[in-house]
Order: sequence, then structure tokens, then C-alpha cells
Amino acid sequence: MSGFWSFIQSRQADIWTALGVHLEITVLAVLFGCILAIPAAVLIAENKIGWVNGLVFGIANILQTIPSLALLAILIPLIGVGRTPAIIALFLYSLMPILRNTYSGLQSVDPHVLEAARGMGFTSGQRLIQIRSPLAIPYIMSGIRVTTVYIISWATLATLIGAGGLGQLIVAGMGTNKKELIVIGALLSVLLALVVDWVLGRLEKWVSVKLKARPAAGSI
Repeated sequence: MSGFWSFIQSRQADIWTALGVHLEITVLAVLFGCILAIPAAVLIAENKIGWVNGLVFGIANILQTIPSLALLAILIPLIGVGRTPAIIALFLYSLMPILRNTYSGLQSVDPHVLEAARGMGFTSGQRLIQIRSPLAIPYIMSGIRVTTVYIISWATLATLIGAGGLGQLIVAGMGTNKKELIVIGALLSVLLALVVDWVLGRLEKWVSVKLKARPAAGSI
């Protein structure tokens, strides 16, 4: 066991670098996913055009079902190797859960509440900002939480196209027969997913408590 810790200490610079790259790839992929998926969900929830709804969810569902290695392979001749194609691939995977949860949250708002707001003179924009969005935030946070955990696990494959991350430790360990690298790479991936899930779970509860402390939307 002492040999394991000695090896880890001797490679801690590489380990911290891999962890930082893994976090960078994950954060950027989820952030870009939120920037595109949340407004898209708002648009299709507000407009309620059936064929647009089907088209958007159909495209997102197709992207979700493409195997991760296949998507990475497709992007190599188009974009090359490195972090950029990895972030793009993971961004595409992040769209469906965020889109679905945001749309479900917006659709879950009691229509009687929206009708009461309309009767009080609320515009569609005011109803969206002051009523629908706050009530949908727990759904949105849940989608982001699930997506982030998925992206952390999928990001380990990004090393296969030269993006680095914790997967690089695993692959390097397999290539050099260093079990310590394999263990630390896999262990950090699991721990990172658990920690991020816990942090986002606490954030989700905090947001829910803050929203419950506000005057009830149904009192309008």
C-alpha cells in the first residue's frame, strides 16, 4: 500500500492536470448544452407547434442514441482530434436530458395559474419569467444534475481522441502495465461523479427551498 501512495505522490502533477482537463471538458459541454437546450425548450413550450416539438426532440433523441465512440470517430475527420471534438460530442449528448427536463418543467405548471395570470394582465413574457420559469427550475436543475454525471463518465473516452482527462490515466496505465494509474484514474472518475452529484443535489434542494419560501404562484 505504501508503494501505491508513493507512486501517486510521484505522479501527482499528472493526476491534477488530468483532473483539471476532465473538469474543463465536462463544464464546457454542460454549459453549452444549457445555453442551447434551455432556450430551445422554452421556445417549443411557448409556441406549442406539434411538428417543431417532434423535430427538436427527434434530433436530440438521435444524437443521444449514437454510441459515444462512433460519434467521436465521426467528428475526427470533420474537426480533428483534441479537446474541441470531445467537447462538441459531449455537448451533443447533454442536449436531450436538459431539453426534456426543461420542457417537462414548463409543461407541469398548472394551466389554471397561467389563466389567472393572463386574466390579471400578465403578458406571455411575464408569465414565463415570473411564473413558469421559477416553477420549472427544480426540473431544470435535475436535468443538469443527471446530465453532468453522465458527461463525467463519458468524458473518460475523450482521451481516445487526444483530449486528455482522467481517461488518459487509465489508458496510460493499461499501456505501461501500471495498475496504480488505472486505479487512480477510475477511482477519481467515480469520486468526481459522486461529489458533483452531491453538490448539484444540495444546490437543487437549496433552490427548491428558496422557491417555496416565495409567495405561492397560485395566489396571484
